[in-house]
Amino acid sequence: MSDDIERLKIHKIKPRTTSEHVFLPVSDVPHPPTEPITEAVGGTGEKPQTPIDPAKVEAAVIEALQTVYDPEIPVNIYELGLIYGVEVSEDGHAEIRMTLTAPACPVAGALVEEVAEKSGRVEGVSTSHVELVWDPPWTPDNMTDAAKLELGML
Repeated sequence: MSDDIERLKIHKIKPRTTSEHVFLPVSDVPHPPTEPITEAVGGTGEKPQTPIDPAKVEAAVIEALQTVYDPEIPVNIYELGLIYGVEVSEDGHAEIRMTLTAPACPVAGALVEEVAEKSGRVEGVSTSHVELVWDPPWTPDNMTDAAKLELGML
């Protein structure tokens, strides 16, 4: 029976008998940036073919931002009050100011890039520019009542 088990094993790991070093292969994945990401750009850069209604596109951008979540908090970043402003010009340029709950947020760069990417995909947006700001500082007062209710704060 033990011979049957040995034949079924695909890989046999042999213990190291010397103090040889093990080197992992070098990855093609770029290393994280050394500087924190404070802004990002999204969109195709192509101007809309027909005139847009900036107010409608702005509402669509806000809807897209409501699909972005801080991985540590089960509420979208718009309801958390992390979006300080969304402005869309007639040529389809979206300007977004946002903040984070804390300056040392470990996913800061990823959130800024996700906001740029998702807002840049909104129909009518040619480019989106996201700027991470710290003034005014975020407080729980920025959250909507729906977010506070979701987090048990009401």
